[in-house]
Amino acid sequence: MISEPRWWHAFRSLAMPLAGVVTRNADPLADIHHHAAALADVPLCELADHADELRGRVRAGCSPTAAAVVGPGFALVREAFRRLLGIQLYDVQLLAGLALVRPAVAEMQTGEGKTFAAVLPAFVHALAGRGVHVMTVNAYLAERDFEQLEPVYRTLGLSAGLVRSDATPADKRAAYACDVTYGPGYEFGFDYLRDQSQLLARRHEPLGDEFRRQLRGEAPPDHGVQRGHAVAIVDEIDSVLLDEATTPLVLARGSQSPASAENAAVYKAALVAARRLTAGVDFVDTGLPKAHLTRHGIAILQSQTDDIPRQGLQRPWRDYVEAALQADLRFRRDVEYIVRDDQILLVDQHTGRIFADRSWQDGLHQAVQAKEGITITCEQEVVARITRQRFFRRYDILCGMTGTAATSGRELKAVFGLPVESIATHRRCQRREVPARHFADRASKRAAIAEDVAARHRRGQPVLVGTQTIEESEMMSTLLVLRNVPHLVLNGKQDQEEATIVGRAGLRGAVTIATNMAGRGTDIPLGPGVPALGGLHVIVCEPHESARVDRQLIGRAARQGDPGSYQRFASAEDPTIVLFAPRLVEPMRRTADNQGECSGELQSEIQRVQRQVERLRFQQRQQMYAHDDWLENMLRDFAS
Repeated sequence: MISEPRWWHAFRSLAMPLAGVVTRNADPLADIHHHAAALADVPLCELADHADELRGRVRAGCSPTAAAVVGPGFALVREAFRRLLGIQLYDVQLLAGLALVRPAVAEMQTGEGKTFAAVLPAFVHALAGRGVHVMTVNAYLAERDFEQLEPVYRTLGLSAGLVRSDATPADKRAAYACDVTYGPGYEFGFDYLRDQSQLLARRHEPLGDEFRRQLRGEAPPDHGVQRGHAVAIVDEIDSVLLDEATTPLVLARGSQSPASAENAAVYKAALVAARRLTAGVDFVDTGLPKAHLTRHGIAILQSQTDDIPRQGLQRPWRDYVEAALQADLRFRRDVEYIVRDDQILLVDQHTGRIFADRSWQDGLHQAVQAKEGITITCEQEVVARITRQRFFRRYDILCGMTGTAATSGRELKAVFGLPVESIATHRRCQRREVPARHFADRASKRAAIAEDVAARHRRGQPVLVGTQTIEESEMMSTLLVLRNVPHLVLNGKQDQEEATIVGRAGLRGAVTIATNMAGRGTDIPLGPGVPALGGLHVIVCEPHESARVDRQLIGRAARQGDPGSYQRFASAEDPTIVLFAPRLVEPMRRTADNQGECSGELQSEIQRVQRQVERLRFQQRQQMYAHDDWLENMLRDFAS
């Protein structure tokens, strides 16, 4: 008896039927294969005709998610991939596409082709003509995916566009007018806020202005760039909806001039006042981003009124001092920000990328400028803001892919109505775990990592060293330089070289140090002879607050059945342990040997800490969701 393939067991285990797609007794994969076989001899130029036939069915009232559209539609996409790109979509990718059509979150392991799977639902939904937004985690991936996949859509008679942050409104409007639009997720949100701001501004125009423009033959006012929010397909959806949930999308405006702000002295004086205060007496530093003044600290400020600048105050003096404390104590150079060309550039803590067009609000950006001794610019005015929850819930259909959603399934279902469906791997995973190592201090841990990397490099095995911060990546780089280990660094400062660096990371003898940039959306192919050496080895330099981020980094190794390995490192000085598990610090130091390495099993304790932090973050998001729902209900009641 012939055994059934692994993906078939995964498919049969899915309890929920394809609502509106297939009946409980139907076999959607067999249906797709049947239609694909019928297309085998159809000329490439005629595939668009078959797509037009499906579009006609949809226009006649058939749902894009009906079996009569999904089966032949997926077959068309599969055939276009095969002929244009030489890529045969696997059955597990078809299963992921079916999950997205439901809609749901398709949990696919790294390297299983999430990017290609997204084309399947994008195609069938685009037949309705309402526009499909495919969102990536950054602009680099959006451009890469668009350039590779645009020929597939064009061959099937659909238009595809790319949203760039530096594009003109006319170019963006053209991109959104396409059947399928690619772009970084945050850019879709900012474009929505810009459109809403323009709409609000027109409502305040004097009565009759629009009629007068028509009489004069003037161009109509700008009506925004987006044409609606029908379908969103979000790559790395757990990162977007959960990890970044507490960071709202904020649209601000202000002078772009690098000239110093007229009230620059206010921020400098606040920094001087903040540095006079005593921790635990004048302010409470809880380890959270913001430090708060105590009654004693407030009394001190009130007794030093002569030091308060008389001109340029835009808010209470206490707020300036607390912002200066936050900048001085909690915001670290090459961690939360970098300094480049006399500017503060923010580092995205979830992706490790650097954004030149973002800034902190409420004077915090100016407080950091004062701390670094660079030009203090004017504060920007907040024009509009929206939480990611409210923005993504505007879409009629929302779905997405990720490799790490199972542990957050309850939250995704409760907040966004999205079940998580795990998709089996195409080939058996050969990823091997090397026992974790723990140290009393970061210096000992770094030295041990550097020695391990040097040893693997001598054997020729490629190594990817994952760090949380730019600062840590550069410190590890210094240690490898001292050991004469050639390597490349990817930490956001080399964003223009990202593709080259990532492309070389799997070659024989390659050593790559990377921040979270290497954790999502990147593919590291193995070079000749590397599989025999054990494949790519990934080192997790310290535990992240969320174990999902660790798993994303680990997932760079052993993709598509290739061999690979990983190892976790941790020290008693790592932020996750210091902030959330100080009880572990003393035992780790007490059990350390002469090289600083701890004895005993600590990984289970660290994983327990990560679960505790994830629960804390979940509770914070719950509070935000509740407030957001309350606000939305209030606005709805006010409008009615």
